[in-house]
Amino acid sequence: MNKKFTTKEYVKASLSKTMDLLRVLINLDDYIFNIQEASQLIVDSISSNHTIYLAGNGGSAAQSQHFAAELVSRFNFDRNPLPAVALTTDTSVLTAVSNDYGYEKVFERQLAGLAQKGDVFIGFSTSGTSKNILNCFKKAREMKLSSIGISGEVGMKESKPDILISIPSQNTPLIQEIHCITSHLICDIVEKTIFN
Repeated sequence: MNKKFTTKEYVKASLSKTMDLLRVLINLDDYIFNIQEASQLIVDSISSNHTIYLAGNGGSAAQSQHFAAELVSRFNFDRNPLPAVALTTDTSVLTAVSNDYGYEKVFERQLAGLAQKGDVFIGFSTSGTSKNILNCFKKAREMKLSSIGISGEVGMKESKPDILISIPSQNTPLIQEIHCITSHLICDIVEKTIFN
């Protein structure tokens, strides 16, 4: 006979999995170092009057918009807005590029039209294999933009972002939870560094 499913125990078990992964990350020097490096890259770009561009698909699209909003609006305190654009928000552009060139080009084409040398592209991909994000990293290299990849433990390495923040998990919800924490850490460091 199957053990009866109880919501309370399920919630506790779920939270425990998140806590276990956080314990791993606290002791993962590469993860912490890459957050420091990504934060400094963003600070240097913004301090030189450049812009941060972000993209992702599905939950990662929402995360890229969340990240951009924290920079433009505020994170912990009132201050001047910081220049950040999520490439996931203009439905006319998204549908036109998808229709005319294919969904694989939907972010790359925007980056080519908007960005300039010195800007930063941040690509979120839970799987690390999203073709349109990988194409965007390639375009960023061609345009001499700096780039940050935020992914799970599989994929994205071949796209060679300047900084790759990998979450050591293949569990999609867990990866996305940590992507949110990672974004918050970076936004917090950037805000505190720029505005002291």
